[in-house]
Amino acid sequence: MKEKKIGRELYEAIVSFEESEEAQDYYYSVMEEKTGRVGADGHEETIKDRILKAYGLLFCEDTGLKLGQCAGVDDVADTADRLYIGSVGYDSEHWYRMKYHFPVIDDDNYDRFAALVISDLHSGPLHDAATNDRKMLIVGESDPISMTKEHRRNQKTTAVKLPEDRDS
Repeated sequence: MKEKKIGRELYEAIVSFEESEEAQDYYYSVMEEKTGRVGADGHEETIKDRILKAYGLLFCEDTGLKLGQCAGVDDVADTADRLYIGSVGYDSEHWYRMKYHFPVIDDDNYDRFAALVISDLHSGPLHDAATNDRKMLIVGESDPISMTKEHRRNQKTTAVKLPEDRDS
């Protein structure tokens, strides 16, 4: 593909998804676009497949997802609460899914949440913050909701950087 589809326009469409039919149309047209690659199961891969594979690779290490598989609704739901911007915290400035108003991750929006994270890493404000302010997406431990304040403060975290993908 000559033009980058997983970029700023996709990010903006996802952020505006609830308010705009044009944003919804753009989002769905990009997600269903074919990449020209054939997956292991023999079907032609879509942008949605690529995004869910990237999300799975970056965030679903301990969900049982096999390398190269697309993250499913349970994989995304199980990992969404682990993502923080810049530092660990449950306020809307740091807890990624709440900052972007995803109170529930389900069949209707798991792929949109994954696309938001990946497009944000590629060219959204998170990419800009990493480039300019050294703020990064941080992945916390697997069960932050049941952690005590002390556990959250001392949890193991990992900074995430998306590798360059020339043909996405």
